[in-house]
Amino acid sequence: MLLHFIFLVKEADREKRQFEFEYVKKMSQFYKIWIKEKFGTDYEIQCDEMIIPPRSILRKLDTHVLLRDHEQRGKETYHFYLTFFRPFWTDCTCDGYQAENFGSVFWQPMKEKNDTLFLAEKNCTSVSHVLLHELLRISGHKKFLQDVHDIWTKHLFEQLEFDQYGEDFKKTDGKPVFLAMDTMPLNLQT
Repeated sequence: MLLHFIFLVKEADREKRQFEFEYVKKMSQFYKIWIKEKFGTDYEIQCDEMIIPPRSILRKLDTHVLLRDHEQRGKETYHFYLTFFRPFWTDCTCDGYQAENFGSVFWQPMKEKNDTLFLAEKNCTSVSHVLLHELLRISGHKKFLQDVHDIWTKHLFEQLEFDQYGEDFKKTDGKPVFLAMDTMPLNLQT
């Protein structure tokens, strides 16, 4: 199985967002291990940039354009788009969208240079949210939307800690490089 992360970046912003793309490449490898650990599934991982040239207001990017790109690339591959825009419609409070073999999430740009913790807190967590939807759906979990949203609410409002991982992709109590949703409430059997 192939999971293809695609980092969308405006052509004019490509150079200043290079650190973020480097983080995305490391994060994609982290999720390869995380998925294997949590779901017992071994995904092949790809990671690319999609450079977006200037567009007119009439050709604005949104989820429908990404879905069309997903179809053209091949529906059997799980494409995960990390976008510079919020989706026009979503039922996820993480500004994400999920469908069969398709995910997208609003990738928040850093406010300070080389802020790995910001990327982990604001983006890596949202990626885990959307990934969980699809991985639970594939595994036949009946309430794959509601259960993820219930845990997400606990993370945001009831002080449930995100799982913290270091540069070596192992759990840590130190400063995290990657943060993911706590899957313990799901009682996953791998």
